[in-house]
Amino acid sequence: MKKILIVVALFLILIFLLINQSFEDMQISKYESIEEVKKNTAIKGGWIPAILPNSSYDIVESHDLDTNTIFGSFKYKDEDEETFMQNLTDLNSADDMLEWENFIFKVDKNLNRVKFRNRPTLTQ
Repeated sequence: MKKILIVVALFLILIFLLINQSFEDMQISKYESIEEVKKNTAIKGGWIPAILPNSSYDIVESHDLDTNTIFGSFKYKDEDEETFMQNLTDLNSADDMLEWENFIFKVDKNLNRVKFRNRPTLTQ
């Protein structure tokens, strides 16, 4: 009976270690306002685009250090929409995707919500 308990305990420890290693490099950050983002190093680190409107709020970003993949979203107030949109370039895609530097954006003007991600890098 003792051997079975030891084997089960070792199996559970192994599963825990495997799961822990799988998610170790994924980081998720949430900010209530653009002021919080500016206090943090998320823009300097390249995790959040530097062109977020001044009225940005409910900002969320996640990045994976292993794959260098970034996903995020934020909301903004109507008064900043025109200025923000002027910074973006149309990708001429069927998905109405926009770009700025290394970021791709999907803007929902009805909800004043933006989803963003970094441009995928091609691996050879």
